Amino acid sequence: MELQQLRYVVAVAETLNFTRAAERCRVVQSALSHQIAALERELGARLFERTSRRVRLTSAGEAFLPEARACLEAADRARAEVAAAGGELRGRLAVGAIPTVTALDLPVLLRDYRRRHPKVGITLTSAGSDHLIERVRQGGADVAFLGLPPRAEPKGVRSRRLGGGELVAVVAPDHPRTEPESDLAGLADEPFIDFRAGVAGRVQSDEAFAAAGVRREVPFEVSSADFMVDLVRQGLGVGMLPAAYATRFPDLRVIRLRGAPTRVEHLIWQDRPSPAAAAFLGLIDERPGS
Repeated sequence: MELQQLRYVVAVAETLNFTRAAERCRVVQSALSHQIAALERELGARLFERTSRRVRLTSAGEAFLPEARACLEAADRARAEVAAAGGELRGRLAVGAIPTVTALDLPVLLRDYRRRHPKVGITLTSAGSDHLIERVRQGGADVAFLGLPPRAEPKGVRSRRLGGGELVAVVAPDHPRTEPESDLAGLADEPFIDFRAGVAGRVQSDEAFAAAGVRREVPFEVSSADFMVDLVRQGLGVGMLPAAYATRFPDLRVIRLRGAPTRVEHLIWQDRPSPAAAAFLGLIDERPGS
């Protein structure tokens, strides 16, 4: 069993297409297919079901995939540890972040890290907090930045709080409401634009309205803050954004809230950070207030 074979299996599992997997691995498809077939013979089991229309993992393939990823991760870590022992930082740094990070300036942080460690490959995934926790837990990301309700704590990862803040309501510039401040009951008759029910970005608002005994309607559910802002601009409803993040949209009107929902930003990372991840965590520690 060779590491290259494991890379081919992971590529096919993620693309569900032998041609695209070969392109990703920069080999001809026949070579990739041959190596996977050789691995299947060695294992005594088929990893993929192949038809003219689709490719999918068999039950054996589903069992094999996480172990293949773990082996590749261990090999990458070993290379990085050897390089770090020689005074050179190499490898990869996979970062995850919610789109509304405000506790630190993430683009500047990534820029400074790349300047300091130019031989480390950096990737960034933007997603919701629940998805990012799972990515770090499974090794798909080294570190991630989350936003959670005040009482929530990320499970299965190492973490620390970066800071917190209140949410504000944002409305279109020509919205009939003119008051700069309101309680939650004062907005009860407004349609809301918010994230999907159950995700961390929505829970903080739902809990605040429930605690205030206020029932609200959320006819528009979105998966990104930018889409929320686009809908707010069209006057379709009231959005809820972290106060520090809302300042990025000066065309929107902000309504401060009494009894406002709050959220806490967290930094999470794997139990045994790679040298590249440890250096990133160290860079964060250097930031004032971190």
